[in-house]
Amino acid sequence: MRRVVVKVGSAVLSENDAIALGRMRVLVDFLCELRETNEVILVSSGAVAAGYTELKLDRSILQNKQALASIGQPILMRKYAKKFATSNILTAQVLVTAANFNDDDESKKIKDTINTLLSNGVIPIINENDATTTKELVVGDNDQLSAYVAKHTDSDLLIILSDIDAYYDKDPRKFTDAKILKIVNSIDADELEKEATPHGAFATGGILTKLKAASYLLSHNIDMVLTSGYDLSDIKSLMLEGKHAGGTLFTRGA
Repeated sequence: MRRVVVKVGSAVLSENDAIALGRMRVLVDFLCELRETNEVILVSSGAVAAGYTELKLDRSILQNKQALASIGQPILMRKYAKKFATSNILTAQVLVTAANFNDDDESKKIKDTINTLLSNGVIPIINENDATTTKELVVGDNDQLSAYVAKHTDSDLLIILSDIDAYYDKDPRKFTDAKILKIVNSIDADELEKEATPHGAFATGGILTKLKAASYLLSHNIDMVLTSGYDLSDIKSLMLEGKHAGGTLFTRGA
C-alpha cells in the first residue's frame, strides 16, 4: 500500500468564522475511501478557527491566536473523531512542531508512533502544537510541516487540499488567461522568493508555502499534489480513478 499524507488548510475547514462541517464531512468520506487502498495520514489546520467559535479574541495578537488554538484543538479533534466513527475508524491526535523534525531522535519517535497507529488501523491527525510555537503560527508553516511529515514517515505522496486549486503559469486572480500547470518537475528559485499571499481570516499560507513544500519534497523524490479542498472531484478522480483531471502534480517522474 502507498502511504499518503493529506493536508487540509484553514481556508477549507472554516467558513463565516466557524468550522465548515459540510466540507469536513466530504473530506472524511474521501479519506475513508482513500484508506481502502492507501495508508492515510491527515495533517489538519483549523484549531484557531475552531477556538474562535467559542471565544471571539483578536486574532492579530499572537497570544490570542495561541489561546484560540488551545481551545480549538480538542474541539477540532472531537469533530473529526465523531465523523470518522460513523465508518468505525479510530483517530489519534499527534501534535508536533517543525523543529521536531530537525532532531533525528524526535523525528524517529514521531515515525514510530505513526507507524504503530497505521498498523492498527488508526488515522493519525497531525497538527502544529500552535499553543507553544511562535514562528510557525506567524508564517503558517502547516504546508512545510506536512512536507516534513511526508518525508520523515517515508510517505509516497503529499496531497494539499487548499483554496488554491492548482499552480498556474501566472496569477489567475490578475490574469484571465492564466493556465494550470498540470505537471511540474522543478520550481524556479525566484518563485520561492515571492511574498506569501494568504487568503481568508484564518489562512496564513498562500501559494508560496505550497511551492516551498513541493520544492522540498521534489528534492527528496516525493510527489505532491496541489488541488482544491472546496471541490474534491479532481483529487477523487486522480486518487480513486487514476485520471488527472485537474490540480497540479509535482513530480520528478514524467
